[in-house]
Amino acid sequence: MLGPGEIRELAARLGVVPTKKRGQNFVHDPNTVRRIVAAAALTTDDVVVEVGPGLGSLTLALVPAVRHTHAVEIDPVLAGALPETAARYAGPVADRLTTHRADALRITAAELDPAPTALVANLPYNVAVPVVLHLLAELPSLRGGLVMVQKEVADRLTAGPGSKVYGVPSVKLAWYADARPAGRVPPTVFWPVPNVDSGLVAFTRREPPRPDVPRKRVFAVVDAAFAQRRKTLRAALAGWAGSPDAAARALVAAGIDPSARGESLSVAQFAAIAASAPTSAIAAQ
Repeated sequence: MLGPGEIRELAARLGVVPTKKRGQNFVHDPNTVRRIVAAAALTTDDVVVEVGPGLGSLTLALVPAVRHTHAVEIDPVLAGALPETAARYAGPVADRLTTHRADALRITAAELDPAPTALVANLPYNVAVPVVLHLLAELPSLRGGLVMVQKEVADRLTAGPGSKVYGVPSVKLAWYADARPAGRVPPTVFWPVPNVDSGLVAFTRREPPRPDVPRKRVFAVVDAAFAQRRKTLRAALAGWAGSPDAAARALVAAGIDPSARGESLSVAQFAAIAASAPTSAIAAQ
């Protein structure tokens, strides 16, 4: 395991200076790393994909716990150093790690063999939501996972209808999975120390609420509904449907009050609206 001394020594040896651009805040507390792995409820048969392994703190806890770990790292220096770190600290199980020098927002299922069953990661704050949604869309083999993100982002990802922070990330994650808060992480376990708390989000994949409606169509409705939060759905979906009246007809057909607002709807209700989409809205996609 990597403590504060090992993290700083390794960073100095590699000439690594953490940057905000890549959201680099390295965990240096072994207890936090153990807590993350325990909360992820992994089995020895799992194949994990870890995004942004950095200097390898979490990686070293994952490798001996599961069948295989895919570490996806965009930084060429960090990606190049990770196998050596694993060999040094993980010893005989280091061969359970495959390091991918890649952008997690572009990685494909074909690049990850064996297929991942779980996502466990300390995600860079600036790309956390897009990464989670991309991997869930790209990797149907993912059954669940646990991610550490900025506390504000964790609140949004796990919010339910009616919450003040319920929005696009909440609904889109709910399309793929049931998500729940799994704890708070203080800034002091990171180097450099961020100015915000972090939160753990656990999720378990389930079937979409309406498998008969394309995800792209549902997400178009979600994006339109939250583009201007204070508007009624009749007004907010006017551009999507072609007119306020067309939006109202689609809403009524879906059993939704046209005067309702997007923040009050569940993902299943958004899917029902998409299923009632006017021909013009479908053609525009």
